[in-house]
Amino acid sequence: MPKSGQARVLTAEQQDHVFDVIQHHRHPEKNTAIMQISFKLGLRAQEIALLQVKEIAKLNPSGTEFKLLEVMSLPAAYTKGADAMGRSQSRYQRKTVSFDVASFNQVIRQIEALAKAGADVNPEDFYPPVRKHRGKSRDLPMVDAGLRGALAEYLRLRIDKSGTLMPS
Repeated sequence: MPKSGQARVLTAEQQDHVFDVIQHHRHPEKNTAIMQISFKLGLRAQEIALLQVKEIAKLNPSGTEFKLLEVMSLPAAYTKGADAMGRSQSRYQRKTVSFDVASFNQVIRQIEALAKAGADVNPEDFYPPVRKHRGKSRDLPMVDAGLRGALAEYLRLRIDKSGTLMPS
């Protein structure tokens, strides 16, 4: 049977139970922060896995202090359909070339001039530039007290363990 409709969502009581269970397992601060991000911001597992500290907090230069951002800006590359894990083809192969009529006529005149002069003509030299698709980032307000508390607690724990939040 095909899937239809929205995904099922946990009730408030079920969410509370999840947070209770998390407290009795390994890495409760990290897992609480992950679940808060999922529940309060609605991020998918892949989006959460790709998050970096810079998306949720502003660090001082040494990486030993932080200030949580008011709004998380989730880059378009992290979102569904953006192939954030980099599994697409490593080399883009152009299949079509689009010109407006005036640009096409200009290219034809350039090629004619080069051919009359005896120069080698490489068609790729005349292709118009490839327009890269730029997705939009999603701005997610981080106003929920539970979310902010869980993120702050996890980041403080990381600082206490390693001395910094800067990547090594």
